[in-house]
Amino acid sequence: MKLITKCSLLLGLVLTFSACTDLEETLNEDLTRQEAEAFLNANTDVGALLQSAYDGLRLPYMDQSRFWAAQEHTSDEVIGPTRGPDWDDNGIWRVLHDHTWGADHSFLESTFNELLQVVFTTTNILTFETTPSEAAQARFLRAFVMLSLVDGWGQVPFRQPGDNLLEPPTVLSGGEAVDFIISEAQDIISDLPEGPATVANKDAARALLMKAYLNKGAFANRENPTFDAGDMNQVISLADEIINSGKYSLAENYFDNFAPNNDVVSTENIFTGENIGGSNSGNVRSRWFCTLHYNQNPSGWNGFTTIADFYNKFDENDPRAEMDYEGMTNISGINAGFLVGQQFDADGNALEDRRGNALAFTEDVSLVETGNDLEITGVRVIKYPIDYVNGDNADNDYVFYRLADVMLMKAEALLRTGDAGQALDIVNEIRTTRGVEPFAELTLDNLLDERGRELYWEGHRRQDLIRFGEFLGTWNEKPASGPERLLFAIPPTALAVNPNLTQNPGY
Repeated sequence: MKLITKCSLLLGLVLTFSACTDLEETLNEDLTRQEAEAFLNANTDVGALLQSAYDGLRLPYMDQSRFWAAQEHTSDEVIGPTRGPDWDDNGIWRVLHDHTWGADHSFLESTFNELLQVVFTTTNILTFETTPSEAAQARFLRAFVMLSLVDGWGQVPFRQPGDNLLEPPTVLSGGEAVDFIISEAQDIISDLPEGPATVANKDAARALLMKAYLNKGAFANRENPTFDAGDMNQVISLADEIINSGKYSLAENYFDNFAPNNDVVSTENIFTGENIGGSNSGNVRSRWFCTLHYNQNPSGWNGFTTIADFYNKFDENDPRAEMDYEGMTNISGINAGFLVGQQFDADGNALEDRRGNALAFTEDVSLVETGNDLEITGVRVIKYPIDYVNGDNADNDYVFYRLADVMLMKAEALLRTGDAGQALDIVNEIRTTRGVEPFAELTLDNLLDERGRELYWEGHRRQDLIRFGEFLGTWNEKPASGPERLLFAIPPTALAVNPNLTQNPGY
């Protein structure tokens, strides 16, 4: 390929991300490689490109229909019932819940493509002159997204900086991809900033490494995960670096981690997606709009709920399940956590649904709801306290990694290597801080349940269920499923343009 073509492609990428200054020069066939590279580096705002990569996390992670749906609707935490004429969407939610999605599932296809766009964006940044910190942040974001692709699809189309864009990217699969992610994260830690949580930082890289090591054996053999002692020791060591840094502590108020001002009040958050209230946000508001009824404040979409079996995993007095939250409950009557039973407004007036029934959410919910009570079935979930100040551009930063998850991962690694005593102490530290009774003993079963209680609605559940060998089991209207469901299908559109991809078994 001629140099002019390469330069045009690079200039096209720069213009796409609006990261160039005024480009008035005309390139021609006589331009040397050195001149082209000097021109591009002089006219490229790498900081703007890097910000576009951060912003690129918003749609695939914050929207209710993307990676969060892939992780949660396929699990025992979330169900998206069709309510008469509402939320049918050609069955797109139902097939996630009962594990009958096909290769043409449009939301899964969009998620795959949008994650790959971040991989492309970050790799493109590395073709320009960057500071060590800029390069490390770009490589972290790329590794972070690649781990999601390995988790969901098992394959990651990948180019090195400077590879020929007219050739299909190579594909890293399974263990090869995880090894690359681990190598990248280890290599960049020293060049990453110390913080804040809204940027790729040293502890975010450590948390990413923990996820990679903890799930490495599950990604290699999803039907029968293995847990190498060396990998578990890495999880424990990395956790100790974070825990012993003195920068984090379990939040006194659990829901402060997700509040509109969580960048200020959370003592747990390690890595978050920044949302700037009132001006520049991803769709974090979907976490409450997708579950609230039309007649609540704000008027929601009356969609997703949790299921009774999951709701009933919580102790009666667990504040993670229900708590009044200042700045929300006093404004709307809505509590943080789970909404079940009769709902009220801020003045204590009982609310009704659109048919005049008492707006009293029930534990029972079906995939297809009919009848007079179809609007009120299912326990609703408010994990992120509602931002009543900033409207659609909510200020809640989106939580990717936080201290409690790090502690639970360390406890799991300890338990899997035979140190149940220390693992129990860690889990009980979390439970005691949250205001619930400590466990007498720790098993894999109650550890999985505790991860659910602590991390519900945060986008971890599918990965956890696979690692604990529970993903193919049964729950509310979901029959036992086959091992092909441990991976999503590679979208047919991706297969059509990249011969290096292969369709996953069963599709």
